[in-house]
Order: sequence, then C-alpha cells, then structure tokens
Amino acid sequence: MAIKILITNISKLVGTGSEGVVMKAGSAMSELGTIEDAFLLIEDGKIKSFGHLKEYVEQDPEMNDCKVINAGGGMVFPSFCDSHTHLVYAGSREMEYVDKINGLSYEEIAKRGGGILNSSQRLHDTSEDELVEQALVRLNEIISYGTGAVEIKSGYGLNTEDELKMLRVIRKLQAVSPLTIKATFLGAHAVPEEYKGRQDEYVDLIINEMIPVISAGYMADFIDVFCDRGFFTPEQTERILMAGIKHGMKPKIHANELDYSGGIQVGVKYDALSVDHLEYTGDEEIDALLGTETMPTLLPGAAFFLNMVHAPARKMIDAGLPIALASDFNPGSSPSGNMQLILSMGCIMFRMTPAEAINACTINGAYAMDLSDELGSITIGKTANVFITHPIPSIEFMPYAYGSNKVATVILNGNIVKTG
Repeated sequence: MAIKILITNISKLVGTGSEGVVMKAGSAMSELGTIEDAFLLIEDGKIKSFGHLKEYVEQDPEMNDCKVINAGGGMVFPSFCDSHTHLVYAGSREMEYVDKINGLSYEEIAKRGGGILNSSQRLHDTSEDELVEQALVRLNEIISYGTGAVEIKSGYGLNTEDELKMLRVIRKLQAVSPLTIKATFLGAHAVPEEYKGRQDEYVDLIINEMIPVISAGYMADFIDVFCDRGFFTPEQTERILMAGIKHGMKPKIHANELDYSGGIQVGVKYDALSVDHLEYTGDEEIDALLGTETMPTLLPGAAFFLNMVHAPARKMIDAGLPIALASDFNPGSSPSGNMQLILSMGCIMFRMTPAEAINACTINGAYAMDLSDELGSITIGKTANVFITHPIPSIEFMPYAYGSNKVATVILNGNIVKTG
C-alpha cells in the first residue's frame, strides 16, 4: 500500500514537466525543468504536487499525515526508463569477451556458435525458476542505480517452446518486481542452427506459430526484429512486423547496428515505436525519421563494449530528432544495466549535453516503451518513480562522476524500495 510521502530539503528537483509532453526532440532536448530548494509530495502512488519548499510549509506548516523524507540537500530525479534490454538470460559469456579482445568480430563469434546461439542453448538448459532468480538479481541491481522502468526482450529461445518460456519468466518478474516492466517478443533475434540456409522457413515459423500463441496469451507488448546484415532482411522484417501488428503488438526494431540495413526505413514504414542501435545512420535515415512518431534509440553500452562506430547523435539532434538512450543489458555485447553509466556515455561518446542525456534516459526512454503518459518526468498525476541522490554539487555531476553510484533513495510506485 502506497503511503503519503513528503520529500523536503531537495537542493534541486530535476526533470519537472507539464502534462501532455510525451517526448523531447531537437533543441527541446536541452530543456530540463528544475526547481531549487524544493519539495515533492507523493500520494496514492502518484505525484501530487511539487514546488518551492517555502510554498508547502506555508500551506501545511505541520506537514500533517505524511512520511517526511529529508533529502539532505540531495537532488530528486525521475527514475530512468531503460527501453531496450535482454536481461533474462542464463549465465555469462566472458570467454567471448576474450575473443573480442583477441580481434574476433561480433559476426565471427556468432559463426562459431557463440553470441546469441550460445545464450539460446544455455537458456534451453536452464529452468524457469532459475531464470527468474538470476533476472531478479539484475533487476535489483538496476533499481539501485536509479532505473524505474525497463523493457525486457525474449529472443534467446529461437523456438516456440523456449520463446514462451522466456515470456513466462518476464511475466513472473512483472508480478514480483516493483519495476514497471514491458515485454517484447524477439523471436527474430537470430537464425537457429537448424534453419541455416532455410531462413524463410524460420520466418514462417515465427509468423504462423509463435506470434499467434504469444498473442493469444497476451504475453508481449511489442514485437521486435533484428534487421541487419547477416540477420533478417528488410523483406523478412516487414513480413514479421505485419503479422505482429495484426495480432496487436506494436513494432520495435534492432536496426543499422552493423551496416546501412534499411531497417530504419522499415521501422518508419510500420510506425515502429522505436528503432534501436543506429550506429549506421546517414542523411537518408535522418530524413526518414523526421516528422514521424518513431523514437531513435541509441545503445552506447554496446558500441563501447564492441568498440563499434558511434551513432551520429549530435547530427541527429541538430537535425531536430529526439533521442532515447538505453542500456541494451545482455550477456554478449553490453553486460551492464547501469543507466548512470549510459547517461555518462551519452555525454562522452555522443557529445550530448547533460540535459539532453537526462531527457534521453527519462522522458524519451519512457516514450520508447509507450509509457510517457505515466513515467519519465516529475509531472502531477504521473506515477511516483523517482530517486534521491546523495548531495551532489550540480546536475552535471551526474554524468561527470561516471564511476560512482549517486543514488541514495529509490521510490517506485510511491513506495520506498531502496535507501542507503
């Protein structure tokens, strides 16, 4: 049961917003609402009011009926919204990390039976209960770093039984975790070994068998396809997205991580909620995205870990596009869900300003999960997913101090879930 919480002695309330603002694009990404010497009132799990502390004390000098939290001069931010993860997996893949150090490419590792196919076999051999247990450890970790909402994809099953297994695990996590969790069906993550040379037959299996049973069980909010060189073609991607849309799943796409794949254009054509990765984004792709409702989502953790080219974030923002940042938390190419680190990478690798990067990790991340009416900013009526920092000297300190955890207290759904 959510309680009434009053947070006082906030040095700065960050990410305040107005009702109806669902994303920030272009120059507006630099706009970050703030209030100094602030209060925040939470009631029934929602943001009730906020403003200068003096205003609240004048209204209710006794601060009646509230659990009062003294922020101790820390700042309050909306919780991070991580719109792209693969955090349900079995075990780790650090030996492939050594292969990368020794010069093997992502595609070369995959051809040797590593990568996604490695995780697929491990998942097959692991029970649902064990998968839940492992994932809960990861969820608790990302909560401690300030994440309040997360999207989790299937895609390590690669057959109907194991894809359903993953989605059942995600459903169990939704039931037990305070995080807001969205589920994405990603059967088209890779081509199983037994379908090598018969890729269209695997696409048929996704369309004719997997999608109908997943839809019948209301097991996924979104459908995703890895549309890139060596994975699924634009034509195959279109077939899968059309089937998903027919069965009520909104599209999201892995696109242009390895080459100019045409995936961005396919995503726009089918009104994808987001197109993700985007290392290979040129003028044609930017023009295709402008004026659409599709959120370009960048995954700096994967680019960093794989030592890939960087997506042209600065060019995209300057052209007027919105940007979301997400962790891509997975065992092979981005084994971290720390959104504070992703925030820092957005500034360091992509030359985003701190304000732009914060908006990319909050309101725009929420949009990329179809949650920006509920989460992503300090707005009256939104769900109270916020975190309080230890005392820090400035907003800029959040991405600047990339090696330390600045989060002291986490409140999700109006409940205190972490203090320290």
